[in-house]
Order: sequence, then C-alpha cells, then structure tokens
Amino acid sequence: MTALAPDSLDLRRSAAGAVAWAIGWATVAVAVIVTAVSASTAVELAGIPDPGWITTYGIAADQGIGEVAAAFAVGSALFAAFFVPPQSDGVLDVGGYRAMRWAAVSSLVWAVASVVMIPLSLSNVSGLPLSETLAPGRWADALDQVADARSWMWTAILAIVAAIVARVGLRWWTTLVALAVAVLSLMPLALSGHSSAGGDHDLATNSLILHIVGASVWMGGLFAVLAYARGSGGYGALAVQRFSRVALWCIVIVGASGVVNALIRVHLDELFTTTYGRVVLLKVLALVVLGGLGAIHRRRTVSALTADPQDRGAFIRFALVELGVFAATFGLAVGLARTPPPARDTSSISVQAVELGYDLPGKPTLETIATFWRPDLILGLAAIVLGVTYLRGVVRLRRRGDEWPVGRTISFTLGAVLLLVTTSSGLGAYSAAMFSVHMIAHMMMSMLIPVLLVLGGPVTLALRALSPAGASAPPGPREWILAAVHSPVSRFLTHPLVAFLQFVGSFYVLYFSGLLDAVATYHAAHILMNIHFLLSGYLFYWVVIGIDPSPRQVQPLVKVAMVFAALPFHAFFGVILMSQNTVIAQQWFRSLALPWNTDLLADQRTGGAIAWAAGEVPLVIVLIALFIQWTRHDQRIARRIDRRADRDHDAELTEYNAMLAGLAGRPGVTADSRPDTDR
Repeated sequence: MTALAPDSLDLRRSAAGAVAWAIGWATVAVAVIVTAVSASTAVELAGIPDPGWITTYGIAADQGIGEVAAAFAVGSALFAAFFVPPQSDGVLDVGGYRAMRWAAVSSLVWAVASVVMIPLSLSNVSGLPLSETLAPGRWADALDQVADARSWMWTAILAIVAAIVARVGLRWWTTLVALAVAVLSLMPLALSGHSSAGGDHDLATNSLILHIVGASVWMGGLFAVLAYARGSGGYGALAVQRFSRVALWCIVIVGASGVVNALIRVHLDELFTTTYGRVVLLKVLALVVLGGLGAIHRRRTVSALTADPQDRGAFIRFALVELGVFAATFGLAVGLARTPPPARDTSSISVQAVELGYDLPGKPTLETIATFWRPDLILGLAAIVLGVTYLRGVVRLRRRGDEWPVGRTISFTLGAVLLLVTTSSGLGAYSAAMFSVHMIAHMMMSMLIPVLLVLGGPVTLALRALSPAGASAPPGPREWILAAVHSPVSRFLTHPLVAFLQFVGSFYVLYFSGLLDAVATYHAAHILMNIHFLLSGYLFYWVVIGIDPSPRQVQPLVKVAMVFAALPFHAFFGVILMSQNTVIAQQWFRSLALPWNTDLLADQRTGGAIAWAAGEVPLVIVLIALFIQWTRHDQRIARRIDRRADRDHDAELTEYNAMLAGLAGRPGVTADSRPDTDR
C-alpha cells in the first residue's frame, strides 16, 4: 500500500471532513426552512397536539444529517469497489482504503441519526414532548406502536452492519458487501412516508426506491471522487471518467422516478398553488441545475483530466458547487417528506386501491391478464435493461466478426420478455390478490424464467463482448465479473447442497411456516419474494445446466441427481397445498373482498394443482437440456482425443496394443501394422 505522511493524511481528511460537515449543515438549513413553512399545516392535518419545536425541527435536522451520511456511505463504498483499482493481490490501495473509512464513519453517523429518530417519531405521532419520549420505557411503546420507529430501528441495524463491514474490510470483495448493506439501509426510508399509503402506492414506493438509491449514488459518488481528487490520488482521471458514466444514468433514474412519484402525489394544477407543489418545482429546478453541471463536467473537466491528470482544479471547483446544489436538493427532499401533500377525497377509494394500490378490472380472464398492465418499476425495468444489454452484447460481437449462437439469444430474450410479462402485465397485478395467480407467477419466476436466462449464457457473452483491461491497466467490468464469479460468496452459493436447499426449501418455508401470513400485507415483501424466486431459481439452474463459468466443477451425475431430487419435493409441495384445510394468508386475501374470489380454500387448492402440474414441466426441460449438454460434452472429448491421435499417430493406442502383444508373447505392433480396433 502506498505510504502517506501522517500529517498529509490528516490534512486531507480534515479538508474532506470540512466539506462533509458544510454539506450536512446546508442540508439541515434548507430542510428546516421548508419544514417551517408547512409545520403548522402538518400539525393541523394530523389532528394531534403540537409536540413542540424541538421535535418539529429536530426531525428535519436529524433526518437531513442522516440522509447525507447515508449517501456518503453508499458513494464511498461504490468508489472503493469500482472507481479505483485495488492492488494486484486484491487488497485495497490507499484510495480505496480511505474511501472505506469514509463509508464506515458515514454509516455510523447514519446509524446514530436513525436511533435518534425513534423517540422523535414517537413524539411526532403522539404529540408528547421529546423530553417524555426519550425515557427508556417509552422506546418499547414506540417500536410496538409506531411504524416509523420500527423503520428507523431497522435502518440503524443495517447501518451499523455496513459500518462494521466497511471498517474491517481490506479486500475488494468486502467493498461489494459494504455497498450492498449500505443500499439496504436506505430501504426502510424508501418504504415509509407519503409513498407507502393510499392509491398507486405500488408505483409510488417503487419509484421512491429508485429515486433515493439513484440520488445517494450520485451525490455520494461525487463526494468520494472529490475527496480522492483533493488527496492527489493516482487514478483521479480514471475515477472521474467512471463516475461520469454512473452520474449520467443517475440523472435519468432520479429524474424519471421523481416525475412519476410527484405526479402520483400532486396534480399539475397544484404545482403552483400548494406548498407541496412549489417544493416539487424547486426540486425539479435543482435537478436541472445538477444536470447542467454534470454536462459541464463531461465536456470540460473529464477531458481536461484525461489530457492532464494533474489538472484537477476545474473539477474540484465544479464538484464543490455541485455538492452545494445537492445539499439544497437533499434539504428540499427532507422538507418535502415533512410537508403534507394536497388533500384528496378518499371517500370513494376502494379497498383494493388502498391495499394493492390499484383497482382490478374484474375476474381474471385471458383478456384481462393480457390487457391490464401495471408496470413493475423494479423487476419490470430490470427485465428491459437485461434484454437490451444482452442484445447490445450480441451486436458488439457480430460487428467484431464473432459468432454467438442464435439459440442462446432467443432463450435469454424470451426469458427477459417473460420476466416483464410476469411482473408488469395482469399476471403480476392479480398475483398479489389471488393465490392461484400468485402460484402461476411463482412458477414462472422460479422454474421457467431462470431456465431461459441461464441457457442464454449472459456471463459468457459479457466476458466475450467486454475488452480485457490489459496486464498493466486497472481492472474494468470484465475483471469485476470474473472476480465476482470466483469470489468466496459465489463459491458458497453454487455448492450443490446450498443451491438445492435454497431452491426447494424456500417453497416450504414461505408457505408452511406462517411467513406469508406475516408479510403478505407489505409491498416490500412482494418485491423481495419475486426477487428471491428469480435468484434462487437462477442459482439452482446455473449449477445444473449453466453454460457460464462457475467457481466449482460439478459432476454430471450430481447435476442429474439434483434435478431428480427436486422433482418429488415439488410434487409433494403441490399435493400438500391441494390437501390443506386452512387458508394461507387468509387475513390478507379476505381483506381484499374480491367478489369473484369468495372461496379462498378452493382458490388455494387450484394454486396447489398449478404447482403440482406446472412444476414438473420446467424440470423435464432441464433434464433434456442436461442430456444434450452431456452428449455434446462427450462429443467434444471424443473430437479432442481424435485430434491428439492425429498429431501423434495414435501413440496411446499403439502403446496399448504393444502392451497387449507383450502380455501374449507376440512381437510388438507398430503404428503402420496396428489392427483395425474400434476406439
């Protein structure tokens, strides 16, 4: 690791620290100002006593500091993972090490701010002064009765885990773990607040997830790059170039998700006539300014740094201005969360709209399934991105003159299309409301779509389409993929026993342990279930029929055994569902009051029949694919043996025949006189 003088390192830390604190307090100032404008209205609409100015403005200040710290944690971990390379032995170099220290400190600040929000949340919803809710005895009440308090508790737990991982991690793969946990710590915030309730809350919540993650990556990444540039890091130009690409996507994600979220909460005619609408307009203005500054970065500072890596002055100045705008933007976001949206007439809103976020068009038919679309902004968008990225890789190979099997392209594209249909068509909309349709979506997500994606060989395509970094160049996307594939985590997940247990066992744990009953009412649970179905199926089929490189070699007989072992478990699962006399998640399905789904037990038994019948078909397809792969593998081995025999005139067979001749007491057989032996 590159040596740095202690006083130099302290100076750089103090300079970056001063910038961080300035950003934090600027965010607090804007958040408090916006809160002051709408504080009285918020208390009046809530219909509770005023908890006092300490709670009113303390929430804005604490949340402002916390969200800035969360962004710094995400951006610093991202920087250490992808913006600067580690050393050749996989240990972080000084730039990555310093970024991980920033991630650890920022995560700790985020955790402390989240803990402070627990008594503040109780004070806010109860009207009690903060002095009373700070008492230890009140904390149990807060966590038991106040949803926001529970969300902040989980935020604090995840932030502490991220801080620990970032503090002790010294190798590249630990940066990925720290980044993942830091992003997860944002989820409780994204799943609460204005977007989690009322009509269209499914779209509002998903768009808010994209908005918060995109904004945190954007602002946090910029701060990490700025801190590195001020420290005269050796890869400053590379870090700015990589951040510029990420920032461009962040602009698109933050802008699009912000528009979707805002239009759900405020009508166009209310943008100029309500406090909520005016704050939204200010956020839009800030986004435009940030986009303009980003364009200047890409046109001027990136090219200047590429031409002269030591010319960092322009980048540092623009970055400081941009971070100042970010501070105002985050302050507006915190203030917006404390501002009541325009009042709506909820007297006519249906139970379906309250619970699901939307009204179903009636009894599910082939027509309604095909025509009623409700976009899933998480997995539906992921399906589009996966499909487009894959096809771009194929086009890149073709332009280079390389071939790529058409069957693989068809398989992956069909898998991406089915993922979009399963999550965003009527199938996805009805799957949250009816157990039978839910089971169809489950089978698609875990049994069919992963098979098609795995047979497409996306990792192999990426490794062929992406150019290698070179022996002396910093690692790039191709090297990151290889490192991830051969990481300890990947090796653990692809162990045949682990892949089998998480694939088969998740069926029984989710439906027969009471877990679905406990989480069915939460939108986040539906997102996590779909993600788990998809990933668990992908890991299982990657081990069994995957054509992509894997961290461990599994014998063909083991693969066949895994498939045959899964068959009875899936059949038994369907039989149990068909024979049960109790309804799974009965309270949730009963609360929807669907007039065409009054017999919940019959619908559940239909779902069991679907699981029993449909679960076998993909596994049969897998067996066929496995047999074809096995046959082709034997053919490749045979061709390789034949080529070697042609090169050495079948020396191995000659030696074998000579040995037999020697045992029989006959003279040796030469290559020219060897018998016509069938090999």
